[in-house]
Formats: sequence, structure tokens, C-alpha cells
Amino acid sequence: MLVYQDLLSGDELLSDSFPFKEIENGMLWEVEGKWVVQGALNVDIGANPSAEGGDEDEGVDDQAVKVVDIVDTFRLQEQPAFDKKQFVAYIKKYIKNLTPKLDAEKQESFKKNIEGATKYLLSKLKDLQFFVGESMHDDGTVVFAYYKEGATDPTFLYLAYGLKEVKC
Repeated sequence: MLVYQDLLSGDELLSDSFPFKEIENGMLWEVEGKWVVQGALNVDIGANPSAEGGDEDEGVDDQAVKVVDIVDTFRLQEQPAFDKKQFVAYIKKYIKNLTPKLDAEKQESFKKNIEGATKYLLSKLKDLQFFVGESMHDDGTVVFAYYKEGATDPTFLYLAYGLKEVKC
């Protein structure tokens, strides 16, 4: 299994069990999330509650909760939305922090293509949700989510160059 860690914070943000599609010259990874229901398990142990005098539910008060699989799996923490000024400031800081961690070849490609990826994200800014890894590291990579037109499940966008592949 492959896990993708944030190069800046070390948080696990994605794994190979969630297929991704490269967009914007490989700068962004697009990953489809899914709403899933957790909890409220109804375990049938074969007993007949009416015969045992207990028609009502005597079990634990189990609450079903809907969560997004990626957010839940990697314990992503939602952040307040960025306005355009905050987003541009974040991207500038991100570029400054990430560039030294990349090898020379990747630095060249990153510098060449980050502008296109930034414009793509800016075009969706009002629709984006913002997430960071479990540590909530200030300078960590932000994961973006939005809903495609007509979609009921979110699509996540990862800044690919900020991820490090780790074999588990």
C-alpha cells in the first residue's frame, strides 16, 4: 500500500486506495470522495426479542453519522474558507516553503506549472472547502474539495508536488 504524506507537515493526506487523476500538467491530483454512513450497526444475534420480553431496543444508543471517506480516513481538519487575498498569500508562502524540498528537476517543473494550477484553483475559489492534515500544521499543504455540477459526492484536489509517496 502506498500512502502520500505532506512534504511540509508529514501528515498522511491520501493513499493509493483512492485513485487520482492528474490535471493541470500534473500539478493537481483530482480524487473522488464519497459520503459514507458510520455507526448505527444492527447486529442480529438470532434472538427473538418479543419472546424474551424486550420489544423495545435495549442496546446502545447508536447514532448513524454521515462522513466523507477521505476526510474520515486521513482525519483531515476543515479550515475556514480563504478569500482571494488570503489564498494568494497562502500559495506564495507554500511555493516559498515547498520549492527547497524539491529536487532540481521538480523545482523547474513546479515553477513552470504552479501558475496554471493556481489560476485553476482561483477560478473555483468560491466553491472550495479547505482541509489540512491531522496536525493542523500552519505551513502544511491544503487539500481542496468542491462539488462538481450535479454531484452529490465531493471531489478533492491535492497539490501533487507537496506529496511524498511512502510504502507501508
